[in-house]
Amino acid sequence: MFTQATLRLLRYSLVAVWLITAVVSVWELHGQSRDLLAGLPAALQTPGWTTALILGGAAADAVLGVWMALRPGRAAYAAALLLMATMTVLATVIQPDLWLHPLGPLTKNLPIAAILWVLLHNAPHAARADRP
Repeated sequence: MFTQATLRLLRYSLVAVWLITAVVSVWELHGQSRDLLAGLPAALQTPGWTTALILGGAAADAVLGVWMALRPGRAAYAAALLLMATMTVLATVIQPDLWLHPLGPLTKNLPIAAILWVLLHNAPHAARADRP
């Protein structure tokens, strides 16, 4: 259904998204990244906590980008889908108005999820040790 060239294009497009997002999140550590967490409860608005959340998210993005670039496969795609879904739910709870943003920071996750689904279902199953 999809050529290997198409699947590679989809994969490397997502690798770029994950890696660029990681860099921008750290670059904007005291700017837009922190602003995105403005909807957190006051008890969680401490500089240490928000910095940890931003850096943790950036690290997760970077790990997924590198994983998908160097060792693509079902586990990487499933992990990326799970992380993206988790971050989307958290962003929805923290700042639900992002769904109405004209540039669509959360709505863009819908086609990303579709791409991950395509990659996941077109990736070969890992060989199991108990198979002959």
